[in-house]
Amino acid sequence: MPSFQTKLKITGLKPGNAPESVMAAAVEALETRNHVEANQLDIVGGVPQLSLRFTVNDRDYSGENDEARTSAAMMRDAVERVALTGSLYVLRRSRGRWAPV
Repeated sequence: MPSFQTKLKITGLKPGNAPESVMAAAVEALETRNHVEANQLDIVGGVPQLSLRFTVNDRDYSGENDEARTSAAMMRDAVERVALTGSLYVLRRSRGRWAPV
């Protein structure tokens, strides 16, 4: 199973939402389509960033990439219900390195 990673910058919380709800929304949305292997919150340049590693089902290379991008977009939509977001990145693990999809 190919391994992917999505990174999403968080620029603020929407009123009435706890900080924990951001990661919970991200993981819950991504798990509806994929197996989530790991998740973490980093501070990059003073801005919070969610990082989630997940797998997609085996198929052709471009189909796997399309599924990963679609899953990341769904995750972002779910997070935007509780937080304001910035840049979204999708990366694929290939030969021990992460490369943009």
